[in-house]
Parts: sequence; structure tokens; C-alpha cells
Amino acid sequence: MSHLSPAPEEVELLLRNARLRDELEPYVDESVALVSFRQMNLREENDFLESMLAWERAPALPISRWSTPPLIVPSPERLDNDMLRELLYDTVDRLFQVRVVLEMTEHLTDRQLFTLIYRDILPACEKQVNLPGNYLCWRCLDESDEDTWLSYYATELDRLQWLEHNEGPLPNPKDLPFPRKLPRAGEY
Repeated sequence: MSHLSPAPEEVELLLRNARLRDELEPYVDESVALVSFRQMNLREENDFLESMLAWERAPALPISRWSTPPLIVPSPERLDNDMLRELLYDTVDRLFQVRVVLEMTEHLTDRQLFTLIYRDILPACEKQVNLPGNYLCWRCLDESDEDTWLSYYATELDRLQWLEHNEGPLPNPKDLPFPRKLPRAGEY
């Protein structure tokens, strides 16, 4: 009678899975039951459990303190346009270094975007989860500003779906007034 032993890699995956589940035990709630682990292989499940554990253990800090030294910028009112533009791109690069990505920025002037970073993004307390491929994607568009979204960012399908659920008028699509090439998630 032949007895097959699991491959050493599979044993390591099983041991890692048991360790991760033990470490997650104090944090487990009903939301974990919503995850279908049957659709994942053991490596994917371990990666998911590791990301959950990293999230639970991550400190909530103002984004300005995610880097060393902290990212402190002057008030936008104190900057002329040239200085502001230079500082804007330096700040965006520093945010990207700590895995903060800005999305939907092209409807904003440089000054408006810098003010948003200064006033809303840098002081925001968020969990800093340091895992490869993990980014905090900050949409620079107010969720309630449907006109701007429909005008600049919505696809034709988005616009048609919006019409199905809302009464018009639907704003005409517009070209983005301030096109920028900013770093994107996955370009790390």
C-alpha cells in the first residue's frame, strides 16, 4: 500500500495558514464568514489572511506622518503659482512613495489640487498597511458631485446606466481641463 506525503511547499502553506488563523482569532467577526475561501487556493487564502492581519494591526495615522520626515507643506495661500506647481508634483511623488495614489484630479487646477492635499489628504487619519501592491487610492472628486463625474470621468456605459436610474438632464461629456500624468497604483 502506497502512502503519499504532501509536498514540503504544501506543508509550509498549511502551517502558515494555521499560524495566520491563530493570529487573526482576536479580530474575527461576522465579516470573515462572508468570504468564500473555497474559491481560493491555499496560497491565495494565506495572502488574503495576511492582508487582513496587516489591516488589523496597522496604525491609523495622519497621512502626513506616513513618511519620515513627516510630509508638511506650506499653506497654498502663501505660494505663488510656479512654486505651488513645483511643490504639488514633489508632494504627489512623496505621497506615492508611501503608496498614496491620487485619482480623478484632472478637473482641478493645480491650486485646487494642492489645497485638497493640504486641507483634506495630509491630515486624514488612515490605516497605513505596508504590504506589496497595497495602495490608498484617494479620489479627488466629491462623491456627491455627479455633474463633474458625468462630464469628465464617466464612460458612455456609466452615463447610460445613470440615465436609467435618474431623471435628466445628462451633462455633455467634456475634455479634462487639466490633464496630468500622476503615478498610478502598480507602478511602484
